[in-house]
Amino acid sequence: MNEFALAQHRQLFPALANKSYFNFGGQGVLAQPTLDAMVEAFGYIQRQGPFGVRTNAWVSQVSQRARAAFAGAIGVAAETISLTENVTVGCNIALWGMDWQAGDHILLTDCEHPGVVAAIQEIQHRYGVITTTMPLLAAQTDEEILDLCLGHLQPRTKLVVLSHVLWNSGRVLPLVELTEQIKAASRGPEILVLVDAAQSVGLLPLELSNSLVDFYAFTGHKWCCGPEGVGGLYVRPAAREALRPTFIGWRSLSYEATAGGGLLTDGRQYEVATSAYPLYAGLAAAIDLQNQWGDRALRYQRICQLSSDLWQRLQALPQVQCLLPTPPASGLVSFRVDGVATGPTVQKLETEHIYIRNLGYPDSLRACIHYLTNEEEVDRLILAIANLK
Repeated sequence: MNEFALAQHRQLFPALANKSYFNFGGQGVLAQPTLDAMVEAFGYIQRQGPFGVRTNAWVSQVSQRARAAFAGAIGVAAETISLTENVTVGCNIALWGMDWQAGDHILLTDCEHPGVVAAIQEIQHRYGVITTTMPLLAAQTDEEILDLCLGHLQPRTKLVVLSHVLWNSGRVLPLVELTEQIKAASRGPEILVLVDAAQSVGLLPLELSNSLVDFYAFTGHKWCCGPEGVGGLYVRPAAREALRPTFIGWRSLSYEATAGGGLLTDGRQYEVATSAYPLYAGLAAAIDLQNQWGDRALRYQRICQLSSDLWQRLQALPQVQCLLPTPPASGLVSFRVDGVATGPTVQKLETEHIYIRNLGYPDSLRACIHYLTNEEEVDRLILAIANLK
């Protein structure tokens, strides 16, 4: 795809018309076809009647379309996907669905999102579970990451919680190798692995069926540029027996007479009840639009090229230090600027129509490169950073 094709594609995204947007890791931008799909879906429901045979059939179809769109984005079978609202809900389904016993051990990293950490702390409080945090942020190589993880496993480690792409530094963890070695190191029942995939789905060219990840929680509103309020959870079929649903509703249940009722046996068993189904139509439209521009590999290649360029140009500024010693294999580029407060800097840049964010841990700035980002926006950001005082 050439720059002219990208320029035409960008015109479909109203938010890109008047700003340089580098906050895809917080929330992506909606395309006009995505907005149109949601408006049309809301209208269809009202024209048909919000509850009826035809509307209920449409709900089933649009739900399956969203499930299939997510499955295609991560390289798994659609029946392994549960539709959720966001990453945190997906992580909570996995965390609270396990059979915790006093003395069980959870290993997590120092780069996990506060919402996930808080859920683990509550499990620790309620069940007498032991937790350990491994210092992953300072790790420099994949080998060091693997050694850290294996070195922190305990005889009663039941679950390892980590992020595929670290939301603060942008480092991509060697997920296939990690899961293989964690499983091999299990001293009793197989250790399960929960992955916060907030920064990977829609960014990395994933083939998750090739990994031993047990639970993979993700969202559609960041790198997929879908609507907020639609996410997913992948549960590896071999791990499903270890995960009981915490919340149960009509969407969790089988109504087939031959099945005798009870819970469904695929990813739907972790879904609960009524949702804003037009958002599912928007999610499917958003992923379809990305695939029309280019496949996962092409989009990822562009992201890596641009993020590498941004990293190198930031490193060349004497007052800037990037968090990673090499260009990230993702679109997240985090950095510090000498003598500059991060919060006021974000506010100042926004007045110049440049959108980045500041991080609390570590205190730094983060710019997210998407395949939608163009070279002129990178130029604008570099100039603005160079002129900070």
